Amino acid sequence: MDKKIRILLAEDELALAHIVRESLEQENFEVILCANGEQALQKYTQHQPDILALDVMMPKMDGFAAAKKIRETDRTTPIIFLTARSQPKDVVAGFESGANDYLKKPFSVEELIVRIRVLLSDNRLLVRPKNKAVNEHFQIGNLVFSPNKNSLQQGITAWPLTARESELLKLLCRNEQEVITRQTLLKDIWGDDNFFNARSLDVFITKLRRHLQADPNIQLINIRGIGYKLVW
Repeated sequence: MDKKIRILLAEDELALAHIVRESLEQENFEVILCANGEQALQKYTQHQPDILALDVMMPKMDGFAAAKKIRETDRTTPIIFLTARSQPKDVVAGFESGANDYLKKPFSVEELIVRIRVLLSDNRLLVRPKNKAVNEHFQIGNLVFSPNKNSLQQGITAWPLTARESELLKLLCRNEQEVITRQTLLKDIWGDDNFFNARSLDVFITKLRRHLQADPNIQLINIRGIGYKLVW
């Protein structure tokens, strides 16, 4: 029997929380329900969920603060924000606090389930291919990037990347020294080139630049109005 996916759901609107929990449980998810940010942190530590869905506006500690606290020690467990706040500054703040996805209220549980499965899948494929494991790696200047491990390494020092950071860097590496358009990145990784995903891309480009600063010869160049080029 397949192991149930354990999702930590933090939502202070009790009626909505119970509807979402029941719908997820009907799809064979294990749901850990929390009513505020402080409780979410406690339950996260106790249960080590596979993924977190956090409301932004919660009592005691909001979703942004909870995500930042989690990201101090855990950069790999996916986090989805569930919120009615959809202004550009809110979306950017969400991704900067460590989110992997941002789902605007009101949302369908079916869409939430699809996003959960995508974030937990290999290479964002909903069906994992069998017998096709590839130990792919890229030499970027004096850094070694291993997409299957979601890691960058310099000498004996290695540091983790989030799944989304890894996906983005892999596309850039596969098009090294060439311009890859923003639309291509958005369509391939986010599945849509809408405004909110475009802002998310900007945040993740900034994160990648910070990682790549370990080798000053590496440049992630912005070709204004077109896209990006990775050179070293």
